[in-house]
Amino acid sequence: MREAVMAIAKATVQAHGYNALSFREIAKAVGIKSASVHYHFPTKGDLGAALARRYTEDGEAYLADLLATSNDATWCMDRYMEIFRSALADDNRMCLCGIMSAEFDDLPTEVRTEIDKFTETNVRWIIKVLELAKPAVSALQLQEHAMAIFAAIEGAQLVARGGQDIAIYDRTIRTYRRTGLIP
Repeated sequence: MREAVMAIAKATVQAHGYNALSFREIAKAVGIKSASVHYHFPTKGDLGAALARRYTEDGEAYLADLLATSNDATWCMDRYMEIFRSALADDNRMCLCGIMSAEFDDLPTEVRTEIDKFTETNVRWIIKVLELAKPAVSALQLQEHAMAIFAAIEGAQLVARGGQDIAIYDRTIRTYRRTGLIP
């Protein structure tokens, strides 16, 4: 039951944001009573934090597999950017933590903490990939470059979603690569 609740909640957030989460609507979609949702997640903040934590953990495992598979920075970044593209291809959805970041001021502390962990996880991974492409670059430059890449990809996804056109994402990513932002 907990997994069914999380699946519905994830789809809701990716399509409409954290503020769209409704225990009543989730319960209805799963076919249970609202009290059953509260049994697993006493508050909306508990549910949001669990979603972001799971999203980060799943992403971290996938990213670790990418680096275990190849040490080619371009190949790794291609797979990474495909994650964001696939969310758009799935009914114009957003990165779960990216869409919640847009609501950051309205999020409970426990959700904000998990969103920050997502960002840190992504930036750490991008740094590892950049180290493959640019081994002589300073740690500070790698950190700044990685954050720029992360922000640019999240931004490209957001703009493409707003335009309801995945081609916007594709063109933007090609431009990032052409200008040297992304290896």
